[in-house]
Amino acid sequence: MTAVERLAAFAVSTPYEELSETARQQLKIRILDALGCAIGALDTVPPQIIRKNVAEFDANGKCTLLAGGRASPEHAAFHNGAAIRYLDFNDSYLAKGETCHPSDNLAPILAAAEYAGASGRDLMAALAVAYQVQCRLSDVAAVRAAGFDHTVQGAYAVAAGVARVLDLDVTRTANAIAISGTALNGLRVTRTGKLSHWKGLAYPHMASCSTAIVFLARRGITGPLEVIEGEKGLMDAITGLFEIDWSREDLERVKRTILKKYNAEIHSQTAIDGVLALKQRHQFQADEVEQVNLEIFDVAYHIIGGGDEGDKTTGVDTKEQADHSLPYILAVAILDGKVTPDQYRIDRIHRRDVQDMLRRVIISPNAAYSERFPNEMPCRIGIRLRDGRMLTKEMRDYPGFFTQPMTWDMAFAKFDGLAEPYSTPVERRAIADAVSELENTQVSDLMRLLAGIRVSQGCERNSSG
Repeated sequence: MTAVERLAAFAVSTPYEELSETARQQLKIRILDALGCAIGALDTVPPQIIRKNVAEFDANGKCTLLAGGRASPEHAAFHNGAAIRYLDFNDSYLAKGETCHPSDNLAPILAAAEYAGASGRDLMAALAVAYQVQCRLSDVAAVRAAGFDHTVQGAYAVAAGVARVLDLDVTRTANAIAISGTALNGLRVTRTGKLSHWKGLAYPHMASCSTAIVFLARRGITGPLEVIEGEKGLMDAITGLFEIDWSREDLERVKRTILKKYNAEIHSQTAIDGVLALKQRHQFQADEVEQVNLEIFDVAYHIIGGGDEGDKTTGVDTKEQADHSLPYILAVAILDGKVTPDQYRIDRIHRRDVQDMLRRVIISPNAAYSERFPNEMPCRIGIRLRDGRMLTKEMRDYPGFFTQPMTWDMAFAKFDGLAEPYSTPVERRAIADAVSELENTQVSDLMRLLAGIRVSQGCERNSSG
């Protein structure tokens, strides 16, 4: 068997019963969290553009769009996935050389599950497969340093999860994964330099394409089964040699994924938590701050701190640039005492107070902290006040990290806050209850609840212009 055939066998045959009770609960928490992120983003510009595009070309499919409407599975995957991803508030997985957002896999698997008339139990098994595939490939087959995006590993995860929920056999699943892995290899420029809307849309677009590919393989289209180990395949062209024994894999990797406490790029979470703890303890005002010094692990420095992936103190004028600028994130946390979707409104980003403050944030990599990542997200914050006082705090994790897992109540509070503008308390509780009892819920029933969400028409919140 080729590597992709062994992966397909894992995807098809690993039983739901292999999910531990802890993994099942954590999976439900991530589903609720992702749905909250999606509902909170439905009135932002990119999801609304996608909704209009889908409505023009595909309004009669079998799958539900969040906030109402119908579309084909691939278009539902794109629209709903864009909503999940756009706020950049959903879960993450940290590997030494890669970071990904495994709940990006929820939208395509939801769409395929609804199409297939699947149960919530089927959905959970397929999503757990996708989590395992994406996270384990991130562990051993990093692509970021070679200039490729984490959507590369995602192409294998989406195809595996969608094939599982459609109940494809091993042969068709292998072909689906092979085509998806061959065709969908995005470039890292998506997340470097002057960031655009595509930062939040690259994975949903890939997932949409991968979903369409699985349906082709379902009808018998074949793909290059040596996509991983073959000449000019994944290992030859991008990752170098790696090995995963899929016969020994389980469905427990979801427990190592982490949730965001703050609406900001994942590697910023401990720094934000530390800054806000200092602000609360010492009750200083923003105009008292002379300089903020942050030492942090190298991945955070290079991605959002001004290292390899570009300066983060100039040209911070869109949502996409702001939520990937550690100087902006810490500046707005000091000024506003929080980091939520409101901190990425265009009028907030452009105000002089935050633009001045972010230039007082100095970030440097710390080699010792880098050694401790990804088992920790260590950093040291030093805030120098104008009266000469130096406030310091060292951090290693935060509530939501896998060492301090988010509870159901914490996840519901986040979901409730994000969904509140678009739903009644009764509607929000019904969605949460359906997720809580997902093993005993039909996917079609959950989607019926999600179709009732209301979108504010004409709103341009979090728009980049």
